[in-house]
Amino acid sequence: METNLLIENLTNPALLFFFLGLISVQLKSDLEIPITSSKFISLYLLFAIGFKGGQELSHSDLGMEIIWSLLFGVLLALIVPIYSFFILRRKLSVENSGAIAAAYGSVSAVTFITALSFLDLQNIHYGGHMVAVMALMEAPSIIIGMLLLSFFRKDQKTEIKIGKVLHHATTNGSVVMILGSLLIGFVASEKQAEGIAPFTNDIFKGFLAIFLLDMGITSGKKLFSFFKNGWFTFLFAILMPLFNGCVVALLSKSVTTSPGNQLIFAILAASASYIAVPAAMRLAVPKANPSLYIPMALAITFPFNITIGMPLYFYIIQTTGSGF
Repeated sequence: METNLLIENLTNPALLFFFLGLISVQLKSDLEIPITSSKFISLYLLFAIGFKGGQELSHSDLGMEIIWSLLFGVLLALIVPIYSFFILRRKLSVENSGAIAAAYGSVSAVTFITALSFLDLQNIHYGGHMVAVMALMEAPSIIIGMLLLSFFRKDQKTEIKIGKVLHHATTNGSVVMILGSLLIGFVASEKQAEGIAPFTNDIFKGFLAIFLLDMGITSGKKLFSFFKNGWFTFLFAILMPLFNGCVVALLSKSVTTSPGNQLIFAILAASASYIAVPAAMRLAVPKANPSLYIPMALAITFPFNITIGMPLYFYIIQTTGSGF
């Protein structure tokens, strides 16, 4: 991997604010982002990404590449939780294995947004339809996780209401915001989009930096307690995204010739959900331990992907040709 690419990523101001958040926790500082502000910023980021994606999509030819991309994304969300579950079952309970597998089959919207920022810094184009791919990858992994739990759980007395969980997953605020913004961006004219461009474009990186600061603070608080659970889950939280990201960086070339889209596929496959899936699992599988699957996704996998993962997957895409 090119050293300058890694250094450029690690010196990205938004990423440095993430490290500032981690350091502030270690220093026992009272630095924090108010919960209401954090929620507003996350909704803003989803809105901006969705709207810009809809605008990109409205100027794109709705060809077979977009259809194959959507199918490929859903297929990843269906397959990843299955082999993740059987790996996890070697050491963990059925409930914890199902919850973690669903999280790693789903996606992290914040990792996705950070990847778009990385591509913007490299001046690499990506398709607006990738926003739709990301949104569609949320629910399938939850369904697979529920099915695995239903099939392998010894205690069959507790009924999992898949319909209720699925409804919760598809109506989750982040999914509704990004899909709704995508649709609005798609139908809005270029002139209408220009009217809110200062809001959707100019201040985006500043809000991303503040949001990553908040993510750093949250990760730092969860990191200490997580290590009490042993090395297996820590290694899984590193090696699983590494495997998924590297493999998909290569496989995605059969779906799209765009390096930007290939990187997004890789980072989506490597990421893990710490918002939508935990909310669904808390509802459906109360026996699953949140102190496992949330810190794994947020405190280990997320920092790994945005620091080392993205430059590594991009290096694989560059060195294996296609798209340049």
